Amino acid sequence: MRRKTRFLTHASLLAALYAALTYMQNFLIPGSASWAIQFRASEALCVLAFFTPAAIPGLSIGCLLFNLSFSGALPLDALMGTAATALATTGMWFSRKWTIRSYPLPGLLLPAVANALLVGWELAIYIGGGFWLNALYVAIGEAAVLLTLGTALYYTVKVRRLDQRLF
Repeated sequence: MRRKTRFLTHASLLAALYAALTYMQNFLIPGSASWAIQFRASEALCVLAFFTPAAIPGLSIGCLLFNLSFSGALPLDALMGTAATALATTGMWFSRKWTIRSYPLPGLLLPAVANALLVGWELAIYIGGGFWLNALYVAIGEAAVLLTLGTALYYTVKVRRLDQRLF
């Protein structure tokens, strides 16, 4: 019972944190958390999937909540963005031990790939510009977030041993 409660608590907190951070960013810097070239800082939370499987449903639900409630989101955003987050975090959980000199580069790039494919396809339908161009823009934004903010969060969790204390 305690394990289930902990899992649900972590997932719920991550969902709320993802949605709140995305709303806050969109309020402070309008448009930076939507469209093809975006730098959604809350995506850095995906690195928590290296430490707990609760990040998979938590971040997916957080993405779903934001995309459903944000008036500027495209109609398929709730489905495509949520699916991309779920695929990316699942892949990150399973690739958590794949590192290059103790740096989880393959896993950090999974959100860029998943979002480029799914969200890039969605954007090509709604705003045009071709699939590959939209996929490239989405991948650049995702990779930038994960390789900067995500890396900082990953090493903060590791150095402070928060992975052992929290998860």
